Amino acid sequence: MSEQTITVTLATEKKPKPDPSKLEFGKVFTDHMFMMDYTVENGWHNAQILPYQPITLDPASVIFHYGQAVFEGMKAYLTAEDKVLLFRPEKNMERLNKSNDRLCIPEIDEEFALDALKQLINVDREWIPTGEGTSLYIRPFVISTQPFLGVAASISYKFMILLSPVGSYYKEGVKPVKIFVENEYVRAVAGGTGSAKTAGNYASSLKAQQIATQKGYSQVLWLDGVEKKYIEEVGAMNVFFKIGDEVVTPVLNGSILEGVTRRSVLDLLKHWNVPVVERKISVEEIFEASKNGELKEAFGTGTAAVISPIGEFLWNETSITLNNGETGELAKKIYDTLTNIQNGREEDPFGWTVEV
Repeated sequence: MSEQTITVTLATEKKPKPDPSKLEFGKVFTDHMFMMDYTVENGWHNAQILPYQPITLDPASVIFHYGQAVFEGMKAYLTAEDKVLLFRPEKNMERLNKSNDRLCIPEIDEEFALDALKQLINVDREWIPTGEGTSLYIRPFVISTQPFLGVAASISYKFMILLSPVGSYYKEGVKPVKIFVENEYVRAVAGGTGSAKTAGNYASSLKAQQIATQKGYSQVLWLDGVEKKYIEEVGAMNVFFKIGDEVVTPVLNGSILEGVTRRSVLDLLKHWNVPVVERKISVEEIFEASKNGELKEAFGTGTAAVISPIGEFLWNETSITLNNGETGELAKKIYDTLTNIQNGREEDPFGWTVEV
């Protein structure tokens, strides 16, 4: 498949560019998109970059009825030297195929997909915003398109990539968020689809998020689906805790998504010789560590925010405050280092960035 060519059809009319200072997440899309099709007879084929437009699907398409869909999230950054950088994009393509495998979707040629992404970014390069903290969000995704109401894997698919200029996640600086520990609903269970980035995982998380928002909390802390005791993720992010001098994050267990930012934070902490461990960690242990004065910091990690410091947890009507509700020293150092590397402001000793 890597020998395929990509047909390029340019838009005859360009959309107006949004004000970089007023960008919201995922509401504005560039002039073009990438799309290719899969059929059993031809495999992945018909790769094209074309003007951004609606697509037509049969009402009986599998995606509408059984949710056979996966996606990724990544960003492109414009440096002061006018270079366009991607951050560990091969990890996203690798994870896309892991999700594909879990959802019985045919594997995509990762090298070809990355090449297609680079071509699409070059076509819409002028859409990459230049303001502080801004970037071009990238959404690759696969949907099942066979019109069939039987419960089975589709025999046809579309793989698409959309681009969306986004503003800074922290418009007023990095500030800690309040987290509600969810005891009733669960995000995923081992053996389920929690380790895949599939649409249904996010649909099933909405109810708990709605309840947390009504209570005045920004996100949900998810516990395991069996004992409802062990910490898994925070919102749609992986989570880290600094207890004493050691940093702890939940070990991947089959229900936790393996985040690219999570992996990068682990690599960075090891590079700095900060003690870090992946293990099971209970919410009870966190509250006990807070009581003993050992819980120093907590933060989420993910593509959108990079690092999201946590200032408060509420669990069973008991709340704890971390670091006086302020961003911790370690969280800030990680955030600054990762964003500097992503934007080409700091040396990249790991070879994480890829120039488009």
